[in-house]
Amino acid sequence: MSTQQELVTKYLDGFRRSDHPAILACLTDDVVWRIHGSRTARGKAEFDAEIGEPGFEGSPDLSMERMVTEGNTTAIIGAGHGVHRTIGPVFFNYCDVITFRDGLISEIDSYIVPVA
Repeated sequence: MSTQQELVTKYLDGFRRSDHPAILACLTDDVVWRIHGSRTARGKAEFDAEIGEPGFEGSPDLSMERMVTEGNTTAIIGAGHGVHRTIGPVFFNYCDVITFRDGLISEIDSYIVPVA
C-alpha cells in the first residue's frame, strides 16, 4: 500500500469515527473539497464544518470497494449510509478523487449518489 493510500485509509477511518482532528491532520491548510452538485469547502475551517453534516446522527458507515492511485491522485469508490434526524436512513454510493501535495490531501472531488 502506498503512502497516499495509507493516508486515504486514515482519512476514511476518521470519518467512520467522526474524529475531526484525525481527518483534519490529513489535509493541507488550503484544502478544497468540491462536493459536486452541492457545495465547495475551502480551507480547514470550512472543511471541518462539513464533517458530520448537520441533521445527521452519529458517524457514517463507509465501505471502500476500490482504490486506485496514479501519480499524485488517488480515487476511491464505495458505498455508505447514515441516519438523518428527519429523513431516517440515507444510503449512497460515492467516488472521491483525492489530490495530494507535500504528503497531504490538498483537493477532494466528491461525487455522491443517493440510492433507495
